[in-house]
Amino acid sequence: MIAQLTGRVAGVTASSLVIDVGGVGFTVLSTPSTLAEARAGEGATVHTHLVVREDSLALYGFSTLAERDAFVVLQSVTGVGPRLALSMLAVHAPGDLAAAVARGDRGALERVPGIGPKVAARLILELSGRLPEGAPGVPRAPADGRDQVTEALVGLGWNARDARAAVEAVASEGVGADEVPGVLRAALQRLGGSRG
Repeated sequence: MIAQLTGRVAGVTASSLVIDVGGVGFTVLSTPSTLAEARAGEGATVHTHLVVREDSLALYGFSTLAERDAFVVLQSVTGVGPRLALSMLAVHAPGDLAAAVARGDRGALERVPGIGPKVAARLILELSGRLPEGAPGVPRAPADGRDQVTEALVGLGWNARDARAAVEAVASEGVGADEVPGVLRAALQRLGGSRG
C-alpha cells in the first residue's frame, strides 16, 4: 500500500495533482484544501490511500493524516465510495464531520452533494465514535510514528506480525515524526535479513 508520497508537484488541476517522485509522476486525487496548498514546481508531501477496483487503481492524497484517516473510515459505510467520501471532506473538515455525527446533525451531512436523509441517517448510525476526533476544523495530533515504521517494513518485504514485533521491541512508547528514521533503522537491525 502507498501510504505517503513526497516529491515535486508537477501539475495541479481542479481535482488532482501530479507528484513527481524520482522521475515517476503519480496522479493524486484530492480535496480542494489540499489542492489549494500545492504549487507547481514546489515540494509536497501527501498522505495517501490507494483504492483498488476491478478495472482501475486510484490514488487519493491529503495534506493531513486526519483527512486521510477520515476518508478511509467514510468508505466503510454502505453506499459510500471514494468519490462521495472525497465530497464529504471537500465540504467538512474531519473534526467537523466527527462533531456532526456525534450530534446526530443530519442537516450538516445533507449539505454534501449526493447525501440525502437516508444516507445521512446511515452515516450517523455507522460512524458514531469512529471518525478522527478533535476540535472542529482543527486536524488531530499526528498519528504515532510506529504505524509509519511498520508500514515501511511491510513495504520492504517483512510480514506485518514480525514488523509490528520489531517496532514494539525498539519503541515501546509513541514515536514522533522526527524519530521515525531512527526507529526504522533500529527495527531493520533487529530484523536482520530474515524476511517472512
